[in-house]
Amino acid sequence: MNQAVEVLPHVNAILNALATVLLVIGFVLIKRGNVAAHKWTMLSCFGVSVVFLVCYLSYHQLLHAVTGERGKPFEYPGQAVRYCYYAILISHVVLAAAVPFLASFTIYYGLRDQRLRHRRVARWTFPIWLYVSVTGVVVYVMLYHLFRV
Repeated sequence: MNQAVEVLPHVNAILNALATVLLVIGFVLIKRGNVAAHKWTMLSCFGVSVVFLVCYLSYHQLLHAVTGERGKPFEYPGQAVRYCYYAILISHVVLAAAVPFLASFTIYYGLRDQRLRHRRVARWTFPIWLYVSVTGVVVYVMLYHLFRV
């Protein structure tokens, strides 16, 4: 169980990075008019995000079971860095809560071929989902690589 607690943050970062890449590829594909490839890329991105969510929730349950903690504390002593970290983290968490709903509506309209609704929702979904995926990796890098104490 301890091994999973050590490995899952890295797996989660890889899944977030993969979601970021798939989002950008999906965006480029639709801008080029390749609807079929866009559809499968975005469905793959959603699948990766679902796997991420399962791994993320599993990590926090395991972490709590093993250490009694709810998350890895940010221990860097510099105030400016801490404010920056928490600003990124809070915006990431708040927007991450919206992504499953926005993505589900966007996918639903896309699969129903309701293109006008799909585009209207996707205009909000894409930048929010991209921000959440990128900041997920940023939080990971700050927590596990840049500012370890």
